Amino acid sequence: MTDILSRARARALDPAVLDLPAGDPSKIRIVVAMSGGVDSTVTAALLKEAGYDVVGITLQLYDHGAAVARKGACCAGDDIQDARLAADRLGFPHYVLDYEGRFSEAVMEDFADTYLAGQTPHSLCAL
Repeated sequence: MTDILSRARARALDPAVLDLPAGDPSKIRIVVAMSGGVDSTVTAALLKEAGYDVVGITLQLYDHGAAVARKGACCAGDDIQDARLAADRLGFPHYVLDYEGRFSEAVMEDFADTYLAGQTPHSLCAL
Protein backbone atom coordinates (compact mmCIF):
# COMPACT_ATOMS: atom_id res chain seq x y z
CA MET A 1 0.00 0.00 0.00
CA THR A 2 2.84 2.41 0.81
CA ASP A 3 4.34 1.84 -2.63
CA ILE A 4 1.04 2.72 -4.30
CA LEU A 5 0.75 5.91 -2.24
CA SER A 6 4.35 6.88 -3.04
CA ARG A 7 3.78 6.41 -6.76
CA ALA A 8 0.48 8.32 -6.63
CA ARG A 9 2.14 11.20 -4.76
CA ALA A 10 5.05 11.32 -7.23
CA ARG A 11 2.66 11.29 -10.19
CA ALA A 12 0.40 13.95 -8.67
CA LEU A 13 3.35 16.26 -8.04
CA ASP A 14 5.11 15.66 -11.36
CA PRO A 15 5.76 19.13 -12.86
CA ALA A 16 4.87 17.77 -16.32
CA VAL A 17 1.48 16.59 -15.05
CA LEU A 18 0.91 19.91 -13.29
CA ASP A 19 2.10 21.77 -16.41
CA LEU A 20 4.61 23.75 -14.35
CA PRO A 21 7.97 25.07 -15.47
CA ALA A 22 10.96 22.98 -14.51
CA GLY A 23 13.27 24.25 -11.83
CA ASP A 24 13.30 25.09 -8.18
CA PRO A 25 9.75 24.53 -6.83
CA SER A 26 10.28 27.15 -4.10
CA LYS A 27 10.35 29.77 -6.86
CA ILE A 28 6.95 28.67 -8.19
CA ARG A 29 3.88 30.09 -6.45
CA ILE A 30 0.73 28.00 -6.58
CA VAL A 31 -2.59 29.40 -5.41
CA VAL A 32 -4.89 26.68 -4.10
CA ALA A 33 -8.63 27.29 -3.84
CA MET A 34 -9.44 25.89 -0.41
CA SER A 35 -13.01 24.93 0.50
CA GLY A 36 -12.12 23.81 3.99
CA GLY A 37 -12.53 20.19 2.94
CA VAL A 38 -10.12 17.28 2.67
CA ASP A 39 -9.37 17.37 -1.07
CA SER A 40 -8.18 20.96 -1.28
CA THR A 41 -6.34 20.71 2.03
CA VAL A 42 -4.44 17.58 0.97
CA THR A 43 -3.62 19.19 -2.38
CA ALA A 44 -2.17 22.24 -0.63
CA ALA A 45 -0.28 20.05 1.86
CA LEU A 46 1.29 17.90 -0.88
CA LEU A 47 2.38 20.98 -2.85
CA LYS A 48 3.84 22.58 0.26
CA GLU A 49 5.63 19.33 1.13
CA ALA A 50 7.09 19.24 -2.40
CA GLY A 51 8.58 22.68 -1.81
CA TYR A 52 6.24 24.93 -3.78
CA ASP A 53 5.34 28.44 -2.59
CA VAL A 54 1.70 27.77 -1.67
CA VAL A 55 -0.99 30.38 -1.03
CA GLY A 56 -4.52 29.36 -0.04
CA ILE A 57 -7.67 31.26 -0.93
CA THR A 58 -11.29 30.72 0.01
CA LEU A 59 -14.23 32.46 -1.62
CA GLN A 60 -16.84 33.80 0.78
CA LEU A 61 -20.05 33.32 -1.19
CA TYR A 62 -22.65 33.82 1.54
CA ASP A 63 -23.35 36.23 4.36
CA HIS A 64 -20.85 35.18 7.00
CA GLY A 65 -23.18 35.88 9.93
CA ALA A 66 -26.02 33.80 8.50
CA ALA A 67 -23.71 31.06 7.20
CA VAL A 68 -22.03 30.40 10.53
CA ALA A 69 -25.28 28.89 11.78
CA ARG A 70 -25.84 26.80 8.64
CA LYS A 71 -24.02 23.48 8.84
CA GLY A 72 -22.65 22.32 5.50
CA ALA A 73 -22.85 25.69 3.70
CA CYS A 74 -19.78 25.71 1.45
CA CYS A 75 -17.20 28.42 1.67
CA ALA A 76 -18.70 30.20 4.63
CA GLY A 77 -18.66 30.01 8.38
CA ASP A 78 -16.90 26.90 9.65
CA ASP A 79 -15.47 25.99 6.23
CA ILE A 80 -13.58 29.27 6.01
CA GLN A 81 -12.22 28.73 9.51
CA ASP A 82 -11.22 25.14 8.65
CA ALA A 83 -9.29 26.32 5.57
CA ARG A 84 -7.62 29.12 7.54
CA LEU A 85 -6.59 26.72 10.31
CA ALA A 86 -5.21 24.16 7.84
CA ALA A 87 -3.13 26.79 6.05
CA ASP A 88 -1.82 28.09 9.36
CA ARG A 89 -0.81 24.61 10.53
CA LEU A 90 0.80 23.80 7.18
CA GLY A 91 2.70 27.09 7.19
CA PHE A 92 1.42 29.11 4.25
CA PRO A 93 -0.74 32.24 3.93
CA HIS A 94 -4.49 32.04 3.45
CA TYR A 95 -6.81 34.77 2.20
CA VAL A 96 -10.59 35.03 2.14
CA LEU A 97 -12.03 36.79 -0.91
CA ASP A 98 -15.50 38.29 -0.46
CA TYR A 99 -17.46 37.34 -3.58
CA GLU A 100 -20.88 37.35 -1.91
CA GLY A 101 -22.32 40.22 -3.98
CA ARG A 102 -20.97 38.95 -7.29
CA PHE A 103 -22.10 35.38 -6.61
CA SER A 104 -25.57 36.51 -5.58
CA GLU A 105 -25.99 38.70 -8.65
CA ALA A 106 -24.40 36.44 -11.28
CA VAL A 107 -25.56 33.04 -10.03
CA MET A 108 -28.24 33.07 -7.36
CA GLU A 109 -30.52 35.81 -8.73
CA ASP A 110 -30.40 34.36 -12.25
CA PHE A 111 -31.13 30.88 -10.90
CA ALA A 112 -34.09 32.16 -8.84
CA ASP A 113 -35.52 34.12 -11.80
CA THR A 114 -35.19 31.10 -14.08
CA TYR A 115 -36.73 28.79 -11.49
CA LEU A 116 -39.67 31.17 -10.93
CA ALA A 117 -40.22 31.18 -14.69
CA GLY A 118 -40.78 27.41 -14.51
CA GLN A 119 -37.42 26.36 -15.86
CA THR A 120 -34.89 24.15 -14.14
CA PRO A 121 -31.22 23.63 -14.97
CA HIS A 122 -32.23 20.40 -16.71
CA SER A 123 -34.81 22.11 -18.93
CA LEU A 124 -32.26 24.77 -19.90
CA CYS A 125 -29.94 22.08 -21.28
CA ALA A 126 -32.52 21.24 -23.93
CA LEU A 127 -32.57 24.83 -25.26
